[in-house]
Amino acid sequence: MKRIWKIGFVLMASASSLASCQNLPSTSEEKTIKIGYLPITHAAPLYYAHAHPEELDDNEHVELVRFGSWIDLMDALNTGRIDGATVLIELAMKAHEKGIDLKAVALGHKDGNAVVVGDDIQKTEDLVGKTVAIPHTLSSHNILLDDMLQASNLAYEAVNVVELPPPEMPSALSEGRISGYIVAEPFGALGVHLNAGHVLYQSEELWPDSLCCALVLRQDFLETYPELAQKLITNYAKGGLALEEHSHYDVHMDYLNIDEDVLELSLEWISYDDLMIEEQDYELLRRRMLELGLSEDPPAYEDFIDTSYLEGRN
Repeated sequence: MKRIWKIGFVLMASASSLASCQNLPSTSEEKTIKIGYLPITHAAPLYYAHAHPEELDDNEHVELVRFGSWIDLMDALNTGRIDGATVLIELAMKAHEKGIDLKAVALGHKDGNAVVVGDDIQKTEDLVGKTVAIPHTLSSHNILLDDMLQASNLAYEAVNVVELPPPEMPSALSEGRISGYIVAEPFGALGVHLNAGHVLYQSEELWPDSLCCALVLRQDFLETYPELAQKLITNYAKGGLALEEHSHYDVHMDYLNIDEDVLELSLEWISYDDLMIEEQDYELLRRRMLELGLSEDPPAYEDFIDTSYLEGRN
């Protein structure tokens, strides 16, 4: 793979244990879970869990901490300034590989990672020599790009890959600075809504059941407050089912600065009903990360994935 310009996040394993001791809530008084997120529709079950905390007791609270970039979010997660996050699963896997004890407990969504391209692009081959943006090298979007190129017998190096903050992608496409992008919602729908481009592929056409964003919690938090973690994840799972049955625009709009027409299109592309991280899907992701040189030793399923809370076994 060609080199991609990027800014790495700092994995501070030595600081994590100290930070966790300082930030975990008191067992005898108010208990607050701090969960980080980026304002994307992929984090919607978290929004619902925050807005409908039915499982929590009066002294238990979920505090959502908004971040502007994955780098800042991962730094906060790795150093224990937050207890968990909805995050690109590949970033959390890399952190685990570097010694940060994290557990992925549920998916954030399924599908909803469209390939959006300019109107001059009608097929994958039209992207040869052009610039395509992704949010981070360690992302399913990067793997989806490679899958799309491979399907047309093209090498990864056939396109110029750059990292861009997701909110910049629709305008970059409209201005001709890039020819396409693959990113979390609602930014694909926003590009289509603004007539900056059109959908070339939906993610399920390239990689069925692809893993993308996940709810990840620190192991020290899980060990200290297993019952509180169970309540959070139960509310989270209820949120996924509720969002699948009804769009709940009000929940999204409380956390996203987005036009309702964009949100409506975005939600047509996403499902939230099954948030279990299945072993076969995870193993495919591990293999692809190794093939693309994104990880030297991605964590094994049993070391990184904990489905017991989603199954209600804690």
